[in-house]
Amino acid sequence: MDAQVLIQWLKREVSPALGCTEPVAIAFAAAVAAQHLGEPVVGITGTVSENLYKNAMGVTIPGTGSSGVALAAAIGSIAGDPNAGLEVFRNVMLQHVAQANLMVSDGQITIEQKATHEFLHVDLTLKGENRQCRVIVNGGHTNVTYLAVDDHVRIDRPARSTGRADDALPAFTLRDAFEFAGSVDFDDIAFILEAAKMNSALSAEGRRVRYGLNVGGTLRDAISQGLMQNDLLNRIVIDATSASDARMGGATLPAMTNFGSGNQGITATMPVVTVAEHLQADDETLARALALSHLVAISIHARYTRLSALCAVTTAAMGAAAGMSWLFSKDFGVLECAVSNMVGDISGIICDGASNTCAMKVSTSVNSAFRSVLLAGQNIRASSADGIVCEDVEDTIDNLCSLVTQPMKHTDQAIIRIMSDKSLRVS
Repeated sequence: MDAQVLIQWLKREVSPALGCTEPVAIAFAAAVAAQHLGEPVVGITGTVSENLYKNAMGVTIPGTGSSGVALAAAIGSIAGDPNAGLEVFRNVMLQHVAQANLMVSDGQITIEQKATHEFLHVDLTLKGENRQCRVIVNGGHTNVTYLAVDDHVRIDRPARSTGRADDALPAFTLRDAFEFAGSVDFDDIAFILEAAKMNSALSAEGRRVRYGLNVGGTLRDAISQGLMQNDLLNRIVIDATSASDARMGGATLPAMTNFGSGNQGITATMPVVTVAEHLQADDETLARALALSHLVAISIHARYTRLSALCAVTTAAMGAAAGMSWLFSKDFGVLECAVSNMVGDISGIICDGASNTCAMKVSTSVNSAFRSVLLAGQNIRASSADGIVCEDVEDTIDNLCSLVTQPMKHTDQAIIRIMSDKSLRVS
């Protein structure tokens, strides 16, 4: 595998984002439309895909203390920075939030969910007094495929697939990622250290302030009360969940993402950082472990849809297991054992939308990752007699991903239906 291909994968799929990326996609579409509208917005209408709606309806938007699809669109139209990509919320101030809430309460925004072939799809029309602008984003959180001001079409191009790996970049195996991590020039991957810096800052913020369900803080309290040990496993869990608490609770700090998700980026990053600190690893060693972690997470997620019924933090944690195993042993056999153990452990955890409970799923997943690495280090491995696990780790991963792309599609529809019905009862 060409090293430059894997570097391209890293640079494309590991990037900063401020706030959960599904509300970000909505706000980004609104910000682009507002920029081209060129006059005050008096109304917003549109649709979003069911999966995107699921992940945008309940998660806190940074700096607002509130959530909602309509609010994301309103803030994007008022103060979103279309040039900031996934950091579209970076210039939002309290006065903008007040304006956005007024737009929502006045009934100026109507956005509905729509069954689409694309798992990630936003179609918004912003109206001014004299004209209107329509923007479609799909195939990626900031991928504008259609833009028209009144009847003048300025962009109209096919969407990038939101299904399996993009045709523009070839798929790769876990062994490809492992060999790359051990041989690539450090200078070519030094940029990945920004993930450690950014997500560690988010973790520190989650320890400083109570956000969301305060999963990390609760575990820290348990240690101080003598209910848990201050050991490496619990430090791994606390460091990761504190970042997720802050992320989902509306902290105004960016996260370094993986495959378009902040929680996946946190999960692929923080366990590796914590273990590297424990081992007193240098920057080069950390960078190689992080590159491996993020690449393994990418390799797995590229085999199923970007948004699905599967909690993708679980597969990002398989990346973390790879990175931690590299720090401990630099043995591919340990890596594949650890990933196979995780598939045997936490396969099938559902994604029921982005929310504060994501931090609990992060806790579960990184706990599994470390335990799986410990087992693998003792040559203990889930075997081909165990469920969907095969002798070959690539076959094991393919089995998991085939469940996501086939039968779990029905699970996804059931989750969306339950959440939509619940939303109607609440409203």
